[in-house]
Amino acid sequence: MLMQPSRHTKKLPVLIVLHQERSSPGRVGQMLIDKGFPLDIRRPVLGDLLPSTLAGHAGAVVFGGPMSANDPDPFIKTEIDWIGVPLKENKPYLGICLGAQMMVRHLGGTVAPDKDGLTEIGWYPLRSTEHGRLLMHWPKMVYHFHREGFELPHGAQLLAQGDTYPNQAIRYGDHAWGLQFHAELTRAMMQRWVVHGEHRFIMPNAQKGREHLEGRMIFDAPLKEWLWNFLGTVFEGKSAAKEAAAADARREPAFQGG
Repeated sequence: MLMQPSRHTKKLPVLIVLHQERSSPGRVGQMLIDKGFPLDIRRPVLGDLLPSTLAGHAGAVVFGGPMSANDPDPFIKTEIDWIGVPLKENKPYLGICLGAQMMVRHLGGTVAPDKDGLTEIGWYPLRSTEHGRLLMHWPKMVYHFHREGFELPHGAQLLAQGDTYPNQAIRYGDHAWGLQFHAELTRAMMQRWVVHGEHRFIMPNAQKGREHLEGRMIFDAPLKEWLWNFLGTVFEGKSAAKEAAAADARREPAFQGG
């Protein structure tokens, strides 16, 4: 399925890979369209094929899902193998949660639960590394919905860390990125996740549904702004640090002499 921006664009489409029939690219999709990128949406779990080359695409985003990167389903193995296409062609690749874990598996790394069975379901702190700070400003709190994490694969840079699952954002080469957290949720998406995921709120370290929605009111605005700048870095080659600094300058009141 191809979604076009409302205005004419010469930009190539971004390949969007989703893992459920009703899944949405959320804010990532909205922001990419706002930046002028058409969206080529495919669902391999429902039989959609992935392209053998990204020559006709600006890059790819592989989203999350309820399955594991360790599952034996044929489409999981096919997707993990397919990630070699953007990596070999040096095309922008963004993996979110499951999509990041698949990239790690492709690179030979391990995806596994916390040794004590702890989850991250709700809002948790994020800390940038030195590499991450040089690239961009990062939000202090981010939203999670997972019970597995990934190790840092050989050759990847760690950009941001968390407490329970230490590897939260990574970069491999110049154009491949992986995020363990979710910045793409609209309010409607979070409402659905809270309703349909309620049975997981009893898991160790998970937050209750009320905390998910209350946290959104406090932490979502900086996360949304970060996502806009981050997507500019991934798909437009823009400096997120410079974008964020410019946004800060726009918010500061002009000096009034006197």
